Amino acid sequence: MQSTVNYLWHTDDLLGQGATASVYKARNKKSGELVAVKVFNTASYLRPREVQVREFEVLRKLNHQNIIKLFAVEETGAGRQKVLVMEYCSSGSLLSVLESPENAFGLPEDEFLVVLRCVVAGMNHLRENGIVHRDIKPGNIMRLLGEEGQSIYKLTDFGAARELDDDEKFVSVYGTEEYLHPDMYERAVLRKPQQKAFGVTVDLWSIGVTLYHAATGSLPFVPFGGPRRNKEIMYRITTEKPAGAIAGTQRRENGPLEWSYTLPITCQLSMGLQNQLVPILANILEAEQAKCWGFDQFFAETSDILQRGVVHVFSLPQAVLHHVYVHAHNTTPPLPFVSQPWRENHPVPPSEKRSLSLSCGVGHPRADSCLFSPLASSSPACSWFSRIAIFLEAVYEQTSVAPQHQEYLFEGHLCVLEPGLSAQHIAHTTASSPLTLFSMASEPPKGLAFRDPALDIPKFVPKVDLQADYSTAKGILGAGYQALRLARTLLGGQELMVRGLHWFVEMLQATCRRTLEVTRMALLFLSSSLGTERFSGVAGVPELQELKRTTELRSRLRNLAEVLSRCSHNITETQKTLSDLRSELVKNRDQVHEDRSIQQIQCCLDKMYLTYKQFKKSRMRPG
Repeated sequence: MQSTVNYLWHTDDLLGQGATASVYKARNKKSGELVAVKVFNTASYLRPREVQVREFEVLRKLNHQNIIKLFAVEETGAGRQKVLVMEYCSSGSLLSVLESPENAFGLPEDEFLVVLRCVVAGMNHLRENGIVHRDIKPGNIMRLLGEEGQSIYKLTDFGAARELDDDEKFVSVYGTEEYLHPDMYERAVLRKPQQKAFGVTVDLWSIGVTLYHAATGSLPFVPFGGPRRNKEIMYRITTEKPAGAIAGTQRRENGPLEWSYTLPITCQLSMGLQNQLVPILANILEAEQAKCWGFDQFFAETSDILQRGVVHVFSLPQAVLHHVYVHAHNTTPPLPFVSQPWRENHPVPPSEKRSLSLSCGVGHPRADSCLFSPLASSSPACSWFSRIAIFLEAVYEQTSVAPQHQEYLFEGHLCVLEPGLSAQHIAHTTASSPLTLFSMASEPPKGLAFRDPALDIPKFVPKVDLQADYSTAKGILGAGYQALRLARTLLGGQELMVRGLHWFVEMLQATCRRTLEVTRMALLFLSSSLGTERFSGVAGVPELQELKRTTELRSRLRNLAEVLSRCSHNITETQKTLSDLRSELVKNRDQVHEDRSIQQIQCCLDKMYLTYKQFKKSRMRPG
């Protein structure tokens, strides 16, 4: 046991260890409150005095929810070692989250956005106070659960931090090699003499590597054999990286370097978020400090992402659910609902015929389509939001369905979008209640693109090796979780597809009913006209000429009646076909609901997890 005046801890309760200090879980002697204590070792006192006190001074200067709190600075009783008493985060670090097999291929989108928001907010506070961290990595981002169970991430370990303005430089080298800026890596890891000075943008490189790691579960730059075993190639990858590339790998010994300009297909982030994130990664993972973004641009671009709302769009041609990120602080329509009959008394100009309908049938369950008045776009607030035209273009980027061919259903009702209106009027969507997109053009079906999880199952080592068995179990479990996510995505897509087709068939049936009604009324009128024996004469027209004209008119009316009769018959046949198709869709919907593959995969994973847990426990057991 060790203690200070107010805190007590056991050396077995180790949370983390570095070159100059160890961090333990401790308790307040009076209140029993859990805290984290950072105890400095003898090596830390070999540093210059100003370096020793720098971490205390930096933490005292900072006060932000996304930065670990400093409660006190005390000393141990016997050795009089300095002890930092800090906020305790019971959920580990971002690194421990990423090391969970469930996150082997990166974080889910919602959790990644939480990480992004917290890191950006914490770094913004550092820059406001003129602080450079110099050791940003997942292991130095702690996780705490809020009162409502939400994740809160906090920057920690300010042992390498110091005050540094945007235009200042430093020459000392700190950090963890996988996350180090290439210039610092060259001197700290390769031990090559160079006289370069470093600026605050070295933190941006580390943030870029950290965000890539969080998004994919892997490091962006990986030489053959790993970063720690092949340091020269690691340096080559980071310095030879082409502009726009966000990752580089070497798959075989002495093999070529392969560059990636997109996130891997196994990444859990939606294409909508990836499209926003990749340009940021490309511009902060830039070795030349002169070409790298500054913090002002980084904060502006990341804030742009975090201020956007998500519109869920399910594409029927692809059977894929898309996330479209748009600027709209309020996605619930604030304006009065106007149903389709409005058009009859208020003709819409041709330029405005793609009108917005984004509450689509709320309060009007029988409406086939709906829209908002074009006057809505005159609202002054609309200038602050993206236009629907931008939304349509964003959908095109993800689906290849051109804006003029895009048609939407929402909760079974046809939606007509007006490009001139602001995106703030888009109805509130969710993953289970998206806008359903269908194309008026002939679009070849595509389907969901994915990587077979079986390809990521590691090979078994043909010998008894506890560490290798643990790694294999972890890899297999990670592939299993990926298979579960893929199964959920495919099953969810199947359900949305059946539901969307059901709505589409209902829309066609309603169109057939209206068309058939008009056709039958026309036939009734024609029958009445043809049944009239005499036509009134026309003054000045000879009787023979009138009779000829009447005969020709009757012939035309009979032909028209025949055409309408065939149309009526065809419509009736189409109705029967649609009715049969609807019955098949109902059967398919029932089959989807009865599918138990998800539960079976989950049951298998639960058993696999117990095996993995046993390997993990055995690996950590002494001897």
